[in-house]
Amino acid sequence: MKKALIIVDVQNDFCEGGALAVPGANEIIPYINLLMEENEYDQIVLTQDWHPAGHKSFASSNGRNVGESIILNGIPQFMWPDHCIQGTFGAEFHKDLNRDKVTHIIQKGKNIEIDSYSGFQDNNHFMKTGLDDFLKYHDIQLLEIVGLAMDYCVKFTCLDAVANGYVTCLHFNGTRAVNVKPDNGRDAIYEMIEKGVTILG
Repeated sequence: MKKALIIVDVQNDFCEGGALAVPGANEIIPYINLLMEENEYDQIVLTQDWHPAGHKSFASSNGRNVGESIILNGIPQFMWPDHCIQGTFGAEFHKDLNRDKVTHIIQKGKNIEIDSYSGFQDNNHFMKTGLDDFLKYHDIQLLEIVGLAMDYCVKFTCLDAVANGYVTCLHFNGTRAVNVKPDNGRDAIYEMIEKGVTILG
């Protein structure tokens, strides 16, 4: 069975000191580097949040406060601080992440109107990112997933992976939650297990 490692959004804005820093984010980088060193993956894919300036998921673009919710194109949208803007330092991958074995990069969130948590498609399910096509082309059947953040981009990438027919495993030690609400991370784990994601220690 061919397997791929999907590394979700390990970018400066989600790490320590970033615009949308995930608590404990930097702790997962050595773990991810070790996974790449100790395992033979057929493909290693990075996803990269890659928003145009003024993206509609930003509170500043809607005259709202961070943490509020609005309806955007018919679905609820959490209002985030400006983050991962194309071409900025915040959007770059963290310097400590070893990218020597990376075979492919998928950029998401490029449509100014629609947010994209999943590495596979936008939140409205209008546009695919090309990740599924890439994996199917390379006959990948098993996905191991790590990255940021567990209760948003990682969760939705895992759920879409299952929906697209992949055997899907999340490395618990390779992810951290934003926890906008204290139980978000825990709830995300329950939801992923319920939908068929295997949680690895």
